[in-house]
Amino acid sequence: MAIKPVDPFDCIVFGATGDLTLRKLLPALYHRLRDGQIPDDARIIGAARSDFDDKSFRLRATEAIGKHVAKGDLSKPLTEKFAGMIHYARGDAATDGGLEALAKLLNEKRDRIRVFYLATSPDLYGPICNNLQAAGLVTEHSRVVLEKPIGHDLASARQVNDVVGEVFTETQTFRIDHYLGKETVQNLLALRFANVVFERLWNADVIDHVQITVGETVGVEGRGDYYDHSGALRDMVQNHLMQLLCLLAMEPPTSLDANAVRDEKLKVLRSLKPIAPHEVGNITVRGQYSQGAIDGKGVPGYLADLGEGRSSKTETFVALKAEIQNWRWNNVPFYLRSGKRLPQKVSEIVVQFRGAPFNVFTREDAALSPNKLIIRLQPEEGMKLELMTKSPEPGGLHLSPTQLDISFEKAFGTRYPDAYERLLMDSVRGNPTLFMRRDEVEAAWSWVEPIIEAWEESREPPRLYPAGSWGPTSAIALIERDGRTWYEEIR
Repeated sequence: MAIKPVDPFDCIVFGATGDLTLRKLLPALYHRLRDGQIPDDARIIGAARSDFDDKSFRLRATEAIGKHVAKGDLSKPLTEKFAGMIHYARGDAATDGGLEALAKLLNEKRDRIRVFYLATSPDLYGPICNNLQAAGLVTEHSRVVLEKPIGHDLASARQVNDVVGEVFTETQTFRIDHYLGKETVQNLLALRFANVVFERLWNADVIDHVQITVGETVGVEGRGDYYDHSGALRDMVQNHLMQLLCLLAMEPPTSLDANAVRDEKLKVLRSLKPIAPHEVGNITVRGQYSQGAIDGKGVPGYLADLGEGRSSKTETFVALKAEIQNWRWNNVPFYLRSGKRLPQKVSEIVVQFRGAPFNVFTREDAALSPNKLIIRLQPEEGMKLELMTKSPEPGGLHLSPTQLDISFEKAFGTRYPDAYERLLMDSVRGNPTLFMRRDEVEAAWSWVEPIIEAWEESREPPRLYPAGSWGPTSAIALIERDGRTWYEEIR
């Protein structure tokens, strides 16, 4: 069923010449135009300090579309049409008087929806918002989209929220986590609340434990300065992995209303068992990649990626054990891990159910593997349910694990939208369901911050792991001392 185009809007992207805009945001908007969701008179306005005008920025945008959109989705007429929607407003949005060119453009059409997308450093969020207000550019139809990270710790997150909140109301503020825009993540809601076969089993009586893994084969890839002040816990766990945990563990909302969903996610965050300082060394692991090999090719270590002569105690890998103290999940551990330079690029959730209470196949020497539900977020979105079945070989009743495998793209025969495509259009529509509310962000920081503080107080460096491995050996010990094993499917 075709989705109607939204009302006419202006999408203003601050940081328009940056990697995020060129690699993700412009291609996402192109795809939405291609699928008929963007009206012909919408405008995409790039705002930055670089010396561009409309013509030169359109050329830059067209090059980005050609590079980051699949050839089968490209067409010259559509690319030209998209380029015609693009404008450029040069200026320093964080300084007084830096928005004159933008104000001139926006004041031509004051009554339409305005989406201010801040693809900038978080320390510019406050100055940009204040200058937008001073220039009279914030209307009742305006929204602001904030990229992660929201702050560096709890105090700075509150400061960012306070400053932005002085200009934009909470209903106008869209804190983006692109993982929430992934098709598989949204399918978690359908899996749980549209299928009684799973929801009745979704509790501590039946589930043994849950694993959430987000692995990357790349290193810091030119983001060394940012990453070295952030690290894997802030960059991935505090936002992406915590949001996945919330959607997995939340209670059924009363509806799909934005606040109903986010209220349930907040309850999960507030139910997380605090990790005391003396426990941090036992249930968290931090690592840093050293030189190794990815896909048979040698790659340098983290310090070499940062630059000659650099030293660092920043973690590029995190594994930890989280527990939710409520009726549904008591004594069900959630094992989270994320890292760079791992053997595979993979984002997946593994729900392992408890084993059969009694094995009636013992006389056939049949070992029973517990059922698993594997939810793949990338590289190929889908789900797999691992069941025990009889193998067809003769000579007795031999059992083996078999997977029911659903690839969403193959099942529905269609291209799945990129996460940014969905989230950009939701911000235009004013639908905040898949965005983080202020109290969610601050609750996540409240749980993560004691871990950061304990690491800093211990002064222990992260444990080294060779590039191409699954992290430090202590990450294996973290889960195996509980009698469990990381799920690592060979692809």
